[in-house]
Amino acid sequence: MDWIAVFTSLEAVCEENVTALTGPPDLPNGNVSRRLVTSMRKIQDHGRALEPVISGITAVYHHYDLDSDTPGNGYRTLVKVLQSCLLHIIHNGRYIASNCHRAFFRADHNASEMEAYGSVLCQLRALLYIAQGMLHDNSPGQLYGEQDGELSRRLVREYASMHKACFYGRCLGFQFSSSLRPILRSLIISMVSFGESYEKQHSGLGMAAFSLLTSGKYVIDPELRGEEYERITQNLDMKFWKSFWNLTESELVSGFASLTSTLVQVNLTLTIPPEPLLLPLVSDPRLSTPVSPPLAHWGPGPVNMRLISYELREGQDSKELLAFARTEAPPISLSLVPFGAQKRPPSPWLLIHFHGGGFVSQTSKSHENYLKSWSKDLNVPILSVDYSLAPEAPFPRALEECFYAYCWALKNCHLLGSTAERVCLCGDSAGGNLCITVSMRAIACGVRIPDGIMAAYPATLLTIEASPSRLLTSFDLLLPLGVLSKCINAYTGVDSETVQPTEGISTLSALGRDTASLISDLSHGASKWIQSFIPAEVLGSWSSSHRRSLDNEAHQRSVLPCSSDSSSDTRDYPEGFEPLRSERLSVIQTPSCPTAKNPFVSPLLASDDLLRGLPPVHLVASALDALLDDSVMFARKLRNMGQPVTLRVVEDLPHGFLSLSGFAEEIKVASDICVERIREVFQQKTLPSCSRK
Repeated sequence: MDWIAVFTSLEAVCEENVTALTGPPDLPNGNVSRRLVTSMRKIQDHGRALEPVISGITAVYHHYDLDSDTPGNGYRTLVKVLQSCLLHIIHNGRYIASNCHRAFFRADHNASEMEAYGSVLCQLRALLYIAQGMLHDNSPGQLYGEQDGELSRRLVREYASMHKACFYGRCLGFQFSSSLRPILRSLIISMVSFGESYEKQHSGLGMAAFSLLTSGKYVIDPELRGEEYERITQNLDMKFWKSFWNLTESELVSGFASLTSTLVQVNLTLTIPPEPLLLPLVSDPRLSTPVSPPLAHWGPGPVNMRLISYELREGQDSKELLAFARTEAPPISLSLVPFGAQKRPPSPWLLIHFHGGGFVSQTSKSHENYLKSWSKDLNVPILSVDYSLAPEAPFPRALEECFYAYCWALKNCHLLGSTAERVCLCGDSAGGNLCITVSMRAIACGVRIPDGIMAAYPATLLTIEASPSRLLTSFDLLLPLGVLSKCINAYTGVDSETVQPTEGISTLSALGRDTASLISDLSHGASKWIQSFIPAEVLGSWSSSHRRSLDNEAHQRSVLPCSSDSSSDTRDYPEGFEPLRSERLSVIQTPSCPTAKNPFVSPLLASDDLLRGLPPVHLVASALDALLDDSVMFARKLRNMGQPVTLRVVEDLPHGFLSLSGFAEEIKVASDICVERIREVFQQKTLPSCSRK
């Protein structure tokens, strides 16, 4: 990217607009023209201030890559996001300059667009100043802060008071490709509507009417959408996030997804009783070591899992396996088995999957769509583990259940349609973390380790440490800092609510029951929304003057300059600059529990002794993911130890992109990269310790 050309174009566009829009005050759209001129002058000032900052960052950001063949780190990401913002401004500015005097020019719309992007540019400027401070304060090549944690505290202070609604209104998803923006916009509108319903807790009309009448206002009013999203991401509780994310477990959503998913012959849910296992020791296979069932928090309990196989293989329809089935419907899709076809022999491969969801939500059901496709592409049976979720089941319950499931699969692979000659662990986000920590535990216990790991955008550091990519949590659509901190606190046991599961009710059915109940309770939707916004004596339309007054009040309430008593540290900003502030402060409970630094929680903090002996680790990260630096630093740590590791950084995708499989071509390409990494584990005998791609 030629940044000199970008800033030159920005300067020229700003001057062109100021010239075109400056004129007698009695011209048509005079007030709007003045708004545009004001916005363009502010954008011009931001551009002039950012040019030397970007020049300094781009001169050194390649030093923070894993290697020259793997460009990717948080500094690059912040620069890329700024680039997207500036290109939008330049494009819109050229349109305005060319069309502002035409009869059908939408003056107010274009003024609002430019004001919104000006606000985003102001906030990005603040984040880039913080990133500039990280370059100065951190050791060369280090993406995370040092011991004192001052940068992390500053990140929390900035997030708590910084205005963020501008990122979720008119500019929502500007940093992503045009094919992804409609998907992300629909997701955010659904979340905002769900958040409004969640707080009112009334019963009423059905979900369809609720969605139509409640979400409609967020479609036509992007400013209101941004304000509401900022509000719900800052201070709603963990129960809300669990409930929203678990909507993917509902029959309606999962049923719709199944219409486009790959048809498989085996989709079997299992409940494995908590019985001790004996596995041979790697050091001396003549000896065995006991593996206890999960015990943490409430004692022995069953482990739930799902077996997916594109083809029916020997053992998968055995009475011994079907005895563990927990579905009333026929678990084996016999209608998909060709008439007269014989069962396939066991596969030499076995893929064990741990799902994402921030350790607090979802099950294998939410991830069926891409797992079915992977089972077909790899021609391998997949065992996905439905581990217990936080905060009811904090660390180490999930790790214990996943490790037990792994050991059970090794001992009972013949039931799963595999000989397990090669076993690969895979997972995304929280599941990627569990892939690594399960392997660490296998090393510690002396049992067989998997032959490889494929971890997509894994969380390897469960603390609120500052890094350039984690600055993205200030405006990330799916992983804002408030949500990240809640997930970390839940998993590490801060304010946890440990509850023993009801006997006989699976995690999956409990999620379905809770979500269905919540939808029923929250379907107050349409009628209550109308009553809350329209006076009883006026059942006509909402007057435009009343609406404008509420809009002005909301804008004044949420976008404020930093007050003199603000807790934010302004000395790190140049004199005369201050980002926009929100009066609605966020409350962030930073993880202070020692558990967060347990190496089996944050493997990035693990000693070399705990990581030495890991199988080949394949990391697939996204350049626009707030957890990108987790992958870069973990890959660097393993490489420095001489451990086999690869890192692939895909472009333009959000955190959790595998859960959006099927919605965009870019996601399919990234999913195929994950499949190829898994295939490497199965097909290659050895991997060079410093393999790069």
